[in-house]
Amino acid sequence: MKIAVAGASGRAGSRITAELANRGHQVTGIARHPDKIEKHANVTAVRGDANDRAALAKLWAGHEVAISSIHFSASDVEALIGAAKDSGVSRYLVVGGAGSLEVAPGVRLVTTPGFPAAYKAEAEKGAAFLDRLRQEKELDWTFLSPSAMIDFGARTGKFRLGTDQLLVDADGKSFITFEDFAVAMADEIERPAHRRARFTVGY
Repeated sequence: MKIAVAGASGRAGSRITAELANRGHQVTGIARHPDKIEKHANVTAVRGDANDRAALAKLWAGHEVAISSIHFSASDVEALIGAAKDSGVSRYLVVGGAGSLEVAPGVRLVTTPGFPAAYKAEAEKGAAFLDRLRQEKELDWTFLSPSAMIDFGARTGKFRLGTDQLLVDADGKSFITFEDFAVAMADEIERPAHRRARFTVGY
């Protein structure tokens, strides 16, 4: 497939780009500093601004799938959704956050007392982005939330999937590596199972 990734030089975006390229997909990696995108035979690095709707739509045009892996606090939800619509891509996938996941019926993680203050603004904007997508009538979208903790580590390909509830292991830990997060994203692109929905991944 031809897949475009906005934010391809970032932590999640770089792992998603690499995973897709290693699977043989033709990936257009988009970043403000394309020289920071890892080189790969199946990756074309281009300069782009995710907040420029018209320019981003042109970069996404001609691809089957568009992915945005952009910090919510540094992005314009309407520009991204508008670019996805204007570009004509068949699917739009978003690297989401864990803050919007539920820890109890109707209780989002970001609203709990122990949620780190340093991440609260980003998490709230991520939750608002998801709420906006759920109102969207035209796009075929998917929003993938990681576990509460995400960091670089092993690519195991062994994890659990969920929907709107935070995944926690037997020890009470909620974790996923960027590498396995990328596997879950690539699997969803190749075998769609969460269209117009959010899902989550964890161990």
